[in-house]
Parts: sequence; structure tokens; C-alpha cells
Amino acid sequence: MAVEDSVAQDQLRAFIERIERMEEEKAAIAADIKEIYAEAKGNGFDTKILRKIVTIRKQDANERMEQEALLELYMSALGMVEAPSDL
Repeated sequence: MAVEDSVAQDQLRAFIERIERMEEEKAAIAADIKEIYAEAKGNGFDTKILRKIVTIRKQDANERMEQEALLELYMSALGMVEAPSDL
């Protein structure tokens, strides 16, 4: 049993160490992304809009169209935009 326990402990340690390395890499990438947004802001770009564009580009075209239609419908219901005309 001691050998099996040792193997399980080694596996567990290896998993934990891999996760820790990936977390470090993730933090480094997040810092790089933050730096890019800061650079863009320094060049006059609106970072909120840049983040929104990144999010939109990740979406499927149909999903994006559906969300845009719902947004327009809700805004129209609240009187924020003219109701779409079905001419």
C-alpha cells in the first residue's frame, strides 16, 4: 500500500504543480493584455469599446444578431429608440 500511496501522492503533486504553472502563465498573460489596453488608451482609444469588440468577435454571427435584435427590442420597449419599422 505504501507504494500505491506514494504513486498517488506523486500524481497529486504533479497535478498541483502543473496547475500552479498554468496559473502563473495566466497571470502573466493577463498582465500583458492589461498593458495592451493601457497602450491603446494612451493612443486615445476607448478601452470599454475595445473590450466590447473583443467580446463580440468571439461570438457566433447568429448569436450576435440575436442579441442585437433583443437589445433593440428591449430599448424600443423602454422608449430609448424608435420602434423598428416593418415596411
